[in-house]
Amino acid sequence: MKKLIVALILLVGFTSCQEQHKIAFVDNSKVVNEYEKKKKFEAKFQAKINTFNKKVDSLDQAIKIEAQLFQNRAATMNKTKAEQEYNALLSKKQMQDYQIGSEEKALQAEGQKNIDTLVKEVKAFIKDYGKTNGYTFILGANEAGSVLYGTEGTDITEVVLEALNKKYEDEKTAEQ
Repeated sequence: MKKLIVALILLVGFTSCQEQHKIAFVDNSKVVNEYEKKKKFEAKFQAKINTFNKKVDSLDQAIKIEAQLFQNRAATMNKTKAEQEYNALLSKKQMQDYQIGSEEKALQAEGQKNIDTLVKEVKAFIKDYGKTNGYTFILGANEAGSVLYGTEGTDITEVVLEALNKKYEDEKTAEQ
């Protein structure tokens, strides 16, 4: 009886060591960059950037015109009055540069926040996809080389990307 129990324990031990793990990998960059939601965000964000750049160009042009007008008048002004107007113009330019810098930083922060949110969303989707489809591991391939080699059958990038974009389309349809 004792030998039977030991043999049974050994048999269970060997079979548990033989458990197959379902492992795959995805190309992180490709999934994020080809995610339709990211493409839409980038298009909208590019429109914001273009609007911002037009505003900056317009403000710069206005200051240049004002500076040109000042230069034309400066020759006929007394020195004190010319210095006052010059200092006022310089102060206006500095304030404008500060405002533009602040708006630019806010725009950059907004863009980074949205990209970070999209990356988190993609990671969560891949995690759920792995659980739903019985994967033990889904590795992320990237430029740093976290996956140096994988057979074609273990690359599920396209499948995950299709599922992710389908989920996004379904969410968009549900919102309408």
